Amino acid sequence: MKAKKYNKIILLSLMLALSVVGCSKKELTKEYNADKEITVIARDAASGTRGAFHELMKIKVKEGDTESDNLAVGALEFDGTDKVITAVEGDKYAIGYISIGSLSDRVKAASVNGTLPTEDNVKSGNYKISRPYLLLTRGTENDLVKDFLSFAESVQGQEIVSKMHYIGAAQEHKEYKPSNVSGTIKVAGSTSVAPLMEKIIEAYKELNPNVQFEIQANGSSQGIKAANDGTYDIGMSSRNLKDNEKSSLNQHVLAVDGIAVILNKNNPTTDLSTENITKIYTGEIIKWSEVRWYGKKQSNKL
Repeated sequence: MKAKKYNKIILLSLMLALSVVGCSKKELTKEYNADKEITVIARDAASGTRGAFHELMKIKVKEGDTESDNLAVGALEFDGTDKVITAVEGDKYAIGYISIGSLSDRVKAASVNGTLPTEDNVKSGNYKISRPYLLLTRGTENDLVKDFLSFAESVQGQEIVSKMHYIGAAQEHKEYKPSNVSGTIKVAGSTSVAPLMEKIIEAYKELNPNVQFEIQANGSSQGIKAANDGTYDIGMSSRNLKDNEKSSLNQHVLAVDGIAVILNKNNPTTDLSTENITKIYTGEIIKWSEVRWYGKKQSNKL
């Protein structure tokens, strides 16, 4: 009799536990309402990440000599990568985009056309949303700037690129040997390139302690301008140069980076087509219930 009583207690306990789990799932499903409007999050106009992403996703279009950015009305624009991550992290209906080198477990990266934004997929060309990280100078570079650029493009510099999950420049790399230089190098530009640049600068200064740096992260457009007008020695850009910018500047490819489309971790969506992304960012799709996963209709169930 005691054994039967204990079995009943165990059975009731299991049923209660399963009902709690079932309620939790229902509550989670109920909490995520796919008919809510998508919070569209973009970078500011000076951002190279924005320039590259909007061009690749056909959010920015050119007709003749006129270029227009058709970003959805009401989209939120932020002037830094961490601000985009924070905004998506705090809003389960949000979508944003950042460098794959800046991905963390605070948000999740969506597959695009069935392909995850990984270093290997960018390197193989399977993940199409990618852009270069450029270091820009004007005219004849002085010996100090040349020495730093040689370090950035060296075996040691490109090892840092790889460790930070970017893809190194295609050219062959040589070992760097310190040359006992001294002076100050002024750097400005892309907020996406800046974290990688800071690591390279840190390693360079260990080998060349008499070199100082002034670095300002204020967007690719400002970096291009600063290099062009000579107020800074090196400009950082996370987008390709426009035709009218190429003639006056020297380009050094530091790395290649993918741009990840990021979602809140509570969003059940896992994959987006490039068509979805374009329609979301131009305001044609305004609800998650209107989104189709790559190859099938999106479900609002978790």
